[in-house]
Amino acid sequence: MANRRTDHTQTRTGKPRSGHQQPATRGRQHDLLMLETLENVGIVGDVVRVKAGFARNYLLPRGIAEVPTQEKIEELAGQRAEAEAEQKRIRGEQEAMIAKLDGHELTVERSTNDQGVLFGGITQHEVAEMLREEGFAIEDRYVRLGQVAKRVDTYDVPIVINRDLKCEIKLNVKSDAPEEEVVEEDEAEGEDEGPRFNFYVPKEANVESEY
Repeated sequence: MANRRTDHTQTRTGKPRSGHQQPATRGRQHDLLMLETLENVGIVGDVVRVKAGFARNYLLPRGIAEVPTQEKIEELAGQRAEAEAEQKRIRGEQEAMIAKLDGHELTVERSTNDQGVLFGGITQHEVAEMLREEGFAIEDRYVRLGQVAKRVDTYDVPIVINRDLKCEIKLNVKSDAPEEEVVEEDEAEGEDEGPRFNFYVPKEANVESEY
């Protein structure tokens, strides 16, 4: 996953003094050294600037970050280089996947009533699962369906990994009910001869006259 910064983090480019044991404070923010990679915050070896509450309540007590020292930064330099290389690899795979997904179409058939309303909608998780079955490394949160698809229709579904890695796919929802069969009558060959009638013509009676 490409490293992104949220509003509570900011990578610091300067180096702390050796032996510095208290977080460097900038107003309500602290500078901390990442001991492991945390999405949207930083990779191992990064010195990041975070909000004081986030540092105090989450990063420090969980051992995810610590007060930066020059010695520790140098100690983590190798891990940081490996993490950067891994992120570049993941970024390349995600860029290729987004390019392949752009304009991709999914078609699903579901039971509906006669108004085209599904008996149970299609969720974000189901769309992600269909994409995973086709070989795409998609997490549920990448699928921005917005709301459950409840009708027979075509939906434009954004796929968003981050702000600069996104595309749009189409979700075609169809009814699994068979279409009404239309029986066509064979066209009559030749001209219409009209109705035919069979008449019974009795034989002429051979009756001798008595007169």
